[in-house]
Amino acid sequence: MLAKYQVIAQELKEKIQAGELQKQDSLPSELKLQEHYQVSRATVRQALNVLVKEGYIEKTKGAGSFVIDAYQKPRVTPGLKTIGVIMTYLSDYIFPDIIRGIEKELRQQGYGLLLASTNNDFQQEEACLQKMLAYHVDGLIVEPTKSNEFNPNLSYYLSLKEAGIPVVMMNASYEALKLPKVVLDDVLAGQQATDYLLQKGHRHLALLSKTDDLQGKLRLEGFIHAHEKAHLAFQPSAVVPFTTENRLAVVESLAQRLAAVDNIVTGVVCYNDECANLLVEALSTHGKRVPQDISIVGLDDSNLAVTGRVPLTSIAHPKEAMGIACGQWIIEAVSKQKIGGDILFTPKIIQRDSVRKL
Repeated sequence: MLAKYQVIAQELKEKIQAGELQKQDSLPSELKLQEHYQVSRATVRQALNVLVKEGYIEKTKGAGSFVIDAYQKPRVTPGLKTIGVIMTYLSDYIFPDIIRGIEKELRQQGYGLLLASTNNDFQQEEACLQKMLAYHVDGLIVEPTKSNEFNPNLSYYLSLKEAGIPVVMMNASYEALKLPKVVLDDVLAGQQATDYLLQKGHRHLALLSKTDDLQGKLRLEGFIHAHEKAHLAFQPSAVVPFTTENRLAVVESLAQRLAAVDNIVTGVVCYNDECANLLVEALSTHGKRVPQDISIVGLDDSNLAVTGRVPLTSIAHPKEAMGIACGQWIIEAVSKQKIGGDILFTPKIIQRDSVRKL
């Protein structure tokens, strides 16, 4: 679950990106933000500092905070080769660790970094791609937006290819483009999470699966493979789909179903740790405990796996190592040393307290 300052920062970013707050507009005062969000001044300042760091606003002493064009002031040094990085999110979940890895590798090799975020929205991805082309980046690292849906921006990637700008995908890929990618083996990740619950004696499982991102599709494949290997069938209702937009409602609906008297599901594989934590909290409101009543496995081994109500058994994501690998891949491509192929990271399970043996 996001910290309050992260929620505030995200809402303000979305207003800027949607044009509700435009260049040179002033943000509400810290006092007004305090009153609106019912938080402390320290929380408001944390949120504003995120926006400053990401290049959305600038703070002027005595005058307040003002919107700047997040792309008009790129942190690029003239004459320095620059790598563009487009992420779905910047300040949440595992993404800061990935960015840290990319930045570390680029800095060590003397490359500049131009960072942008799509918020998993196609229109915002289009704006990011347009700006990357306008600033003539030398290479591009992209985390795809809604990678399991048709993308209206595919022509931009062809333009990048025609311009000789190398592109590597991260975390997922656009299957229609066949671009090189640096990813976790998500099929194996879904299979490992399911295998672990089966090994602990659970025979009736559910999968909370994201359908608009390719990782969800692949993790569903792993869930199916694990059942096939164990010669077990599962009901269609065992797969609980959600999207970026309806996640909270689906988690609550699943919690109600698991709390019902006729429920037979004893274990749930969750798309990621964020969803797993949300499910833990939702179950708690319905009087159900993890793992005593329901066992849960998350994915990504994020900080949320150890900071929530219950320490989560989770599948490890390489995070910073993936960022470093992306940086190395794009530097080799830009410097003409070689154009690499796919890089596939092998997942592993991290055992904690969210699963009990039946």
